[in-house]
Amino acid sequence: MTALSISVVVTDANVLINFCHIGQLPLLGALTPYRFFVPEEVINEITEPAQQTEVAGALAQGLIARTVIDSIEALALFGTLRHLMGRGEAACLALAVTKGWMIASDEKRRFRREVVERIGAARLVGTASLLRHAISIERVSVAEADGFKAVLEARRFVMPFASFGDLA
Repeated sequence: MTALSISVVVTDANVLINFCHIGQLPLLGALTPYRFFVPEEVINEITEPAQQTEVAGALAQGLIARTVIDSIEALALFGTLRHLMGRGEAACLALAVTKGWMIASDEKRRFRREVVERIGAARLVGTASLLRHAISIERVSVAEADGFKAVLEARRFVMPFASFGDLA
């Protein structure tokens, strides 16, 4: 029997908040082969009390895990990136670069350019790709994912496709 290869993903606040909006934060704990880590800087960005409670619960249940910037290399990169982006995004990118992790984020513009330049687009996932993965491993149906999409669109997070059923 072969051991399942785990893909470690450092998670930005926007993805956590999107999964809170759709009531599916626990789903992150079921998305094999991913293991989601959240830096302290990201946890501190979540300011809505209900979302703080959901994230604290997911952490307590081990569905996601807390992480810190713990190397000199990562701290130095965090300091550099902090001048270009927010604390949570800088922490995620510093950890991804220095530890070889993936990033879960829906940020665009400067952050996305920095991610692609420093670690490559293949190591970046977002809410839509995580929901697509949940469909592929039969954790949610296309209809459920489309319902989540509608909830997120009502909260001004628009995905550039009509239905998850349209995606290959």
